[in-house]
Amino acid sequence: MSHTLNCLKFDVDHDGVALISLDLPGRPVNVFTPELVDDLESAVERVLTDAAIKGAVITSAKSGFLAGADLKSLVEAYGKGITAPQASKQFDRENRLFRRMETGGKPFAAAINGLALGGGLEICLACHHRVLADTPKALVGLPEVTVGLLPAGGGTQRLPRMIGIEAALPLLLDGKSLKPAEALKLGVVDAVASAEQLITQAKAWVLAHPTAQQPWDIKGFQVPGGAGPLAAHAPRTFRDGTAILKRNTQGNYPAPLAILSSVYEGTQTTLDVGLRIESKYFGTLLANPVARNLMRTLFINKSAADKLEHRPPAAAARPVTKVGVLGAGMMGAGIAYVSATAGIDVILLDATQGNADKGKAYSSTILNKSLERGLTTQANLDSVLGRITPGTDYALLDGCDLVIEAVFESRAVKSEVIAKAEAVLAHSSLFCSNTSTLPITGLADYAQRPEQFIGMHFFSPVERMPLVEIIVGKQTSKATIARALDFVGQLKKTPIVVNDSPGFYTSRIFCTYIDEGMAMLAEGISPALIENAARLAGMATGPLAVTDEVTLDLQLKIALQAEEDGLDEQFRRLHALPVIRRFNELGRLGRKTGGGFYEFPEGGKKHLWSGLAELYPVVADKQPDVTEVRNRLLYIQALESARCVEEGVIDRASDADLGSILGIGFPSWTGGALSFIDTVGLPAFVSECERLAHNHGKRFAPSEWLRQRAQRNQTFYEV
Repeated sequence: MSHTLNCLKFDVDHDGVALISLDLPGRPVNVFTPELVDDLESAVERVLTDAAIKGAVITSAKSGFLAGADLKSLVEAYGKGITAPQASKQFDRENRLFRRMETGGKPFAAAINGLALGGGLEICLACHHRVLADTPKALVGLPEVTVGLLPAGGGTQRLPRMIGIEAALPLLLDGKSLKPAEALKLGVVDAVASAEQLITQAKAWVLAHPTAQQPWDIKGFQVPGGAGPLAAHAPRTFRDGTAILKRNTQGNYPAPLAILSSVYEGTQTTLDVGLRIESKYFGTLLANPVARNLMRTLFINKSAADKLEHRPPAAAARPVTKVGVLGAGMMGAGIAYVSATAGIDVILLDATQGNADKGKAYSSTILNKSLERGLTTQANLDSVLGRITPGTDYALLDGCDLVIEAVFESRAVKSEVIAKAEAVLAHSSLFCSNTSTLPITGLADYAQRPEQFIGMHFFSPVERMPLVEIIVGKQTSKATIARALDFVGQLKKTPIVVNDSPGFYTSRIFCTYIDEGMAMLAEGISPALIENAARLAGMATGPLAVTDEVTLDLQLKIALQAEEDGLDEQFRRLHALPVIRRFNELGRLGRKTGGGFYEFPEGGKKHLWSGLAELYPVVADKQPDVTEVRNRLLYIQALESARCVEEGVIDRASDADLGSILGIGFPSWTGGALSFIDTVGLPAFVSECERLAHNHGKRFAPSEWLRQRAQRNQTFYEV
């Protein structure tokens, strides 16, 4: 007997076991939608009310099981002004459905054939038994914390009751996905089976347990390991845990503390009361802009960028099979590694064979470390290294679909390699420059085919940094943009597209950050206060520490180049240049020289250089509040992002936000530099910028364009 609904298929076999196969139409993966819940309610009621049906197995007709809630709908709910009490009721229907499954008197088993995350795992936890397919893609987890939320379908209540609070909290607070063996060991699933035996095994369990109940619905149930303040683990998990969370989040991310509170309060009572507690905390998070910011930028917009949704339809997709990389330094070597790992043949050129070989050795080092950790095989290592050909002869570039130059940041050097490469390349080949500051339009003047010249700015270390900034010159064609994006997609990187400008987008934002840190140092603000305020704001690294990593001699070259090009005012480096010059004169250029703002003792931990106190004396009674320092660091970057929109460097707010977070470590809780402005509110943002300009200089002054935008309250995002 078969009954097909819109979002699932319902079949009953000859033994009386119903098979509920989730299959949301028009979607590559199943997610909770009102239509799916409608059909699930109908299916569950049929199981419970039809005497001929003994129980049910829930599985998926797609390759994945269920990926949880539809994040776009949650972002839209925030945009419509949902309140915390309203948000707490967001998943009431799902929770009633799950409790109906648990307490209806018939067994439900989950046959988890693929990815089951968030609500996808929560429906499985509400089943009386869980069988997981023994395949690498069958991952289970509750990742809601990564989008600023908590599991709202009982995850903070059922998981601790199943495996204990101490085992459950790391999964809830880290959002880690578990492979089948890990899930079985922890007790998140009850069995693992081959894909072929998955449903058979789940059905057999249903037939063998006609009166199944959840442990927490049986009188006398106690949470494994105990719950509440008297549990042996309570001091570790809750008292110490709260302190650790506050240290790690700096109060910028409310979700971890809400999860801890939901587990602590909810596990001391019945499941039904615990579910109400969970929904209350969920409501406070969904009504908070942090969740909206994280969902919108790091999941919805990043997914769109990864899928190349903004790719111009100007050229048919054509995979790159051979790429040339000019310059085998750390950047070029990293580009060669990620290209070879993606299955692309690489020609890695440098001025000497020794340098080229050293560049290939970079890949060998990474791969050997992966081999030692069991993350790759010898066959894969040999295959990847076999794709990289180091050399000095430009004739090797023959047949390359695309060439990336990653040579010294000098127009003279770049013009020379452009000419040598183009002499060999086919007319259809692209030429990409990895420059981080030199305008692409100017470099394209050295090219024979400027319409096929484009900027492709990678970030170091290339193998770990997910972002690639595509820079469009004045003559760059749409077809070239499309092909460049296709290549970035092959590398499984996240691309943003920006228009040509001195410093492009990410370098402009980054320079404002480190320059502000150096300016505050010169003002006599404590370097420890500067660095700690950055961490308090959620920046990945303090401005002084990150300047040491990118080196002060490079900063001097950039500043002098800007001065030579008449762009020193545009780069706004005048307030930092005296500090940059002073450290260059001292020979303290950063980590590479053993010291800059920090000391880097061999075998020891880096620490702020004691000589800073003599160079820039700190006046103890004139130190600003930490909030003032924090605001200077955040607002100067956000203001520069707005300037990039005004100047046409950035066309999409999503590219600005992804670039600021993935490229330079802007705090993810903000959703990115432009989302930060929207979150603060444009009128309030402009007002604070005016105050900062009055106190610290005209670099903080908002433009007339931004003031008018604030008067209209015209946000950078519609939702």
